[in-house]
Amino acid sequence: MRHQRQNQRGRKVYSLHAPEVERIGRGKAHRPYEFGVKVSVATPLAPSKGGQFIAHVKALPGAPYDGHTLATVIPDIETQIGASLARIVADRGCRGHSAPPGHKMKVYVSGQKRGVTEAIRRDLRRRSAVEPVIGHAKAEHRMGRNFLKGAHGDAANAVLAAAGYNFRRLLAWLALLWRAVIMTTLASEPDAGLAPIGDA
Repeated sequence: MRHQRQNQRGRKVYSLHAPEVERIGRGKAHRPYEFGVKVSVATPLAPSKGGQFIAHVKALPGAPYDGHTLATVIPDIETQIGASLARIVADRGCRGHSAPPGHKMKVYVSGQKRGVTEAIRRDLRRRSAVEPVIGHAKAEHRMGRNFLKGAHGDAANAVLAAAGYNFRRLLAWLALLWRAVIMTTLASEPDAGLAPIGDA
């Protein structure tokens, strides 16, 4: 670290206790960089009754270009869910992507105009639904700060944060379901022990 220069190319050490930490360019004026490891988060386009679940998450060490991550992420998603993806909607960082050959025409990027039908335009608007999912995973499930050691800890932390987020959504949905069952049961039961009051 002593001999590092600010503008040098190649790998740099940003933290002594966690040398695997990388600088990730965000391209935003108020916060141009983040430090950690890049994580890919995928959610379904159509939300389920329980909310927006995380379908796939993976830590991507080395701070790769967003478009180049699709080559490894898409096969992993299909293996995990057991079905082929009909359409992938990504953010603008995936321009010039390197998706697998069978998926190149299925990837749509925010702001794309060519080859966009009305159904695809609706899906592009749905892409923004992943942003609050990432925010909740960072703020409430420790994806924003990793306390596990090394690159394996980074990968495990991403999976555990996604699992925690999904369990919270599932518990919230089960609470709504249980409330509906209780209300239906109480509404269907007659008032026991109560007799009508009238003139004798």
